[in-house]
Amino acid sequence: MKLYPRLFLSHLLVICVALGAVLLISETLASAFIRHHVAQMITLIGPDGASLRPDLERGVRSTLNAALLASLPLALVVAALTALFSARRVVKSVELLRDGSHAIATGNYERRLPEEGRDELTDVARHFNRMAAALQTVEQGRVELISNVAHELRTPLSALRGYAEAMNDGVMTPEAVSGAILRETAAMERLAQDLSVVSRVEAGAVELHSSDFAPSALLLDAFERFAGAYEERGVALFRAEAVALPPITADFERASQILANLLGNALRHTPRGGHVTLGAEHQGGDVLFTVMDTGGGIPPEHLDRIFERFYRVDPARTRGDGSGVGLTIARGLAARMGGSLTVSSSPQGSIFTLKLLAAHVH
Repeated sequence: MKLYPRLFLSHLLVICVALGAVLLISETLASAFIRHHVAQMITLIGPDGASLRPDLERGVRSTLNAALLASLPLALVVAALTALFSARRVVKSVELLRDGSHAIATGNYERRLPEEGRDELTDVARHFNRMAAALQTVEQGRVELISNVAHELRTPLSALRGYAEAMNDGVMTPEAVSGAILRETAAMERLAQDLSVVSRVEAGAVELHSSDFAPSALLLDAFERFAGAYEERGVALFRAEAVALPPITADFERASQILANLLGNALRHTPRGGHVTLGAEHQGGDVLFTVMDTGGGIPPEHLDRIFERFYRVDPARTRGDGSGVGLTIARGLAARMGGSLTVSSSPQGSIFTLKLLAAHVH
């Protein structure tokens, strides 16, 4: 039997039982009520009123029963309409949920359910829509990931084909081609490695080796690693003094990896003659590491997406500017260490802020 008739019949059964209980209770209570008041009347009338007892009891009982029986059809009609409406409401929500689930199962992640009302069924529809939106986001990310990986691999593969054809035609010597092939395969290996790290970071499978260390040690390590590259590009790199900062608890290598990514990005986007400042400060129970550059800034419409995999503010930039997953990895690593990575920007430059927990918080 379908859900709708089952719900309707179950409602009617409950209604009939309730009406029977009302009749039984009223009959039981009415008998006692009638006997009590008839006894009072006989007391007032005197001994002659005793003969009226049977007539009075039958009259009151028959009147009460007649009233109850007369109201019974109307009560049944109202109850049936109420059961009809209630069953239809439940069945309609179940059917919508069934159709929506089928649509999601077949790949239609844009399907949504109407959110009408304030009851539990509306809550189910609301949670279903949130689930569908999350699945749609995941599916879009999967499609974009496949497309981006294909795009990133297309360039080195095309280059490898070109070198092979040039060597086959005698335009290039094997010695000259071998170096180019090694460069392209190295680029593909870096991409594969970055994708592996991204997948492990997003799955929470990155192994961390936390320890307590001074923020100044992390700043000095990052500064020394990039000082030569900045000098070569004609960009000044400044390191602010980390004064009176508490030690932090984090994975030193992973934190250094985050700052290296930020400093590398700042170097690529800061023109010659500009400068980048690496600093840190204590705020509440956190230590904030900042990388401030004097580049052109990030347009507001791109700020919410720069941490997405393969997203580039300037699509014209080539893969030589990085695999496009560095910021994704950096944000994931920061979250795994209990911190965060945020960005603010203006036409005068951008500020990336890495927040890590101070050691005394633990």
